[in-house]
Amino acid sequence: MITSPLEQFSIISIIPFHIGNYYFSFTNSALYLVLASLAASLLFHFVTAEGGFIIPRRWQSLVEMIYEFAASLVQEQIGEKGKKYFPLVFTLFVYLLFTNLIGMIPYSFTSTSHFAVTFGLSFSFFFGITIVGFLHHGLHFFSFLLPKGAPLILAPLLVVLELVSYCFRAISLGVRLFANMFAGHTLVKILSGFAWTMLSIGGFLTVASVLPFAVVFALVGLEIGVACLQAYVFTILICIYLNDSINLH
Repeated sequence: MITSPLEQFSIISIIPFHIGNYYFSFTNSALYLVLASLAASLLFHFVTAEGGFIIPRRWQSLVEMIYEFAASLVQEQIGEKGKKYFPLVFTLFVYLLFTNLIGMIPYSFTSTSHFAVTFGLSFSFFFGITIVGFLHHGLHFFSFLLPKGAPLILAPLLVVLELVSYCFRAISLGVRLFANMFAGHTLVKILSGFAWTMLSIGGFLTVASVLPFAVVFALVGLEIGVACLQAYVFTILICIYLNDSINLH
């Protein structure tokens, strides 16, 4: 029986819960989001439980590397004013990293391959960053809609374009993360299904199935890299948007 490559993205209700027409069931997507949070929390807890070691061990070195990486992002993209937002940026990066990597485990679920998760994150940060802009600059924050030195005659057009561009950030953040995770996992599933079909037929195709299996293993390695890269891209874009709101140009 040939299954669809898209079956891996099916939302399955684990604990059904309804209130009238509203659906609040605990699903497999929510489960893996919780598992990602628990995995990250446990790792950081056990590494820091004894105060760490002077000579870092393997896991402590990994945690310190992630910490320093997130700190350098904040420092380079936002500057001194961004230090108080470091916990938020650090948590976001670790959360996305663990969620994406857990999705690479066979027979697991990739929560970031769904609109609801990625759009929920992107829109939440979009509104939060907008609030930060108003807290820092008040109504002067609206000045970003009209680039400095632009002719007044073009103001109506530029304001509309800048507003659309600004609002589109929330959509582009969610689409970028969702599309990359969705497309990569779909491709791996298609090629692995093709390789398994060749192996099952027998004869010459069994021998020839070595090639698609090799491609699948290479793609899995590539997808692990993409999982890390997409966590980085999402986080650095949030840092850039925070910088635009804090250090208004």
